[in-house]
Amino acid sequence: MTAGRFSCLLARRSAGLLVVIAALMWAGLAICAVTFPPLTGRVTDEANVLSAGARDALSSKLGELEAKSGIQLVVATVNSLQGEEIEPYANALFRTWKLGEKAKNNGVLLLVAPNEHRVRIEVGYGLEGTLTDALSKIIIANAIAPRFKAGDFDGGVSRGVDDIITVLTTDAAEWQQRPSLRLDREDIPDWAGWVLVAAAIALLTLLVVSPGFRWLFLNVVLNILLNSGGGFRGGRSFPGGGGFGGGGGSSGGGGASGSW
Repeated sequence: MTAGRFSCLLARRSAGLLVVIAALMWAGLAICAVTFPPLTGRVTDEANVLSAGARDALSSKLGELEAKSGIQLVVATVNSLQGEEIEPYANALFRTWKLGEKAKNNGVLLLVAPNEHRVRIEVGYGLEGTLTDALSKIIIANAIAPRFKAGDFDGGVSRGVDDIITVLTTDAAEWQQRPSLRLDREDIPDWAGWVLVAAAIALLTLLVVSPGFRWLFLNVVLNILLNSGGGFRGGRSFPGGGGFGGGGGSSGGGGASGSW
């Protein structure tokens, strides 16, 4: 290879790396603008959509759950998602507050963004096998969203919390008898398998031919495996407040979202 060709190749690779770095820096700057409310208790009602009576009843119920099982279930309402989708916002808020015990990652966050008409159940690593994505979706669709649509935030949050607690603390055979929580499994269509195969081939191809994608992918995987708290950070964070705080737990994005 001549010196000229080597220089051109080096320049192209350097330019590609600069593009990747610039994109990551831009994403980081956008993310840093996001702020989170302080964790003031088991119910943090920043949007002020819950009545005092509902907040007190929920706090008592959630405190009893934590005392008996160690599971830290927190309800939060926010004034705004600040331009973010609810999934990364909820995961970042969960990690900032460090919900659940560090050794068990047994935290759950019920997040409501009334202005965007969005709700999410974010589940800690240790509870993903019990409070599955499918069950979280059912709880939102059956218990929460219809009541929110009718303007009943007290009822939607209370019923959602009740169903979450039911799934987490009772035998599966028992809660599966409830029509509102029953999970009717459907056979996976044949084409779904081919889609997964095609997606896997595309991912492997990108890993082989794109050093930038490979670098980004490995960083994401290592970040998840090391449970380092993720790359999404708010401009200010409050690990605790009012004598209440998280136990050091984390979430990998399990759960479900919905709207009304």
